[in-house]
Amino acid sequence: NGYFYQSKTGMWVDGGDVARASPPVFQGVLVHATPKTQFGWILTATKPRPEPDFNIPELKRELVPGELYAVLGMKQVGDTNWIMIGMGEWIEDRVIGRVVPESEAPKGVENGRWVDINLEEQSLSVYDNSKMVFATLVSTGSDPFFTQPGLFKIYQKKDTETMSGDFSPDKTGYYYLEDVPWTMYFDQLRALHGAYWHARFGYDASHGCVNLSIGDSRWLYDWAKVGDYVYVYDPSGKTPTDPAFYTKGGA
Repeated sequence: NGYFYQSKTGMWVDGGDVARASPPVFQGVLVHATPKTQFGWILTATKPRPEPDFNIPELKRELVPGELYAVLGMKQVGDTNWIMIGMGEWIEDRVIGRVVPESEAPKGVENGRWVDINLEEQSLSVYDNSKMVFATLVSTGSDPFFTQPGLFKIYQKKDTETMSGDFSPDKTGYYYLEDVPWTMYFDQLRALHGAYWHARFGYDASHGCVNLSIGDSRWLYDWAKVGDYVYVYDPSGKTPTDPAFYTKGGA
């Protein structure tokens, strides 16, 4: 009467209770020196405008999700922050996930090694010897399951992990995920890890963890050591900072 799927534990699950998704293919970039300008990836298909003005018609050229551009300029017009990605090409800030290079280590980081997570931009960059070596887009915790801002340390690494939980008040949000790859715990049950069940990198989409594409999580797992710093912050100030607000967290 329908499909059933067998899990790694040997249990069988009705196909109607299994969420299926294509593996995400997005990957970040290796960086050989800290860039002098911001850069970012297009999040949704759009067309640039020749000026930062909604009243001016769009250009014919279409920007494709995943394309990488340097940020050549920024301009605030009314409530909209405009980004210049080329001569005479302006886009709204909401359609690009930006990496903001840091020239100094966060307070408390003494060895020049840290993972930098910008909650406002949903971007992650890695610094070694105080120089950026890698950058990508991520998915952090969505309201009300925010990823907690602060300075943390990776305290455990696991090649694969089984994650489950239910954070919804009516107990309808239960999830069970086997073989979550390249998991690095840094704040209670909040971890950096690969996500094979969605491809919404650049948008908040988790229960508090920091989701990366499979390839990105493998690179980070190979680079990171237990004890490395993880710095989480929100330049917009919208993420709660009171530790009492946070539970243990999850995927």
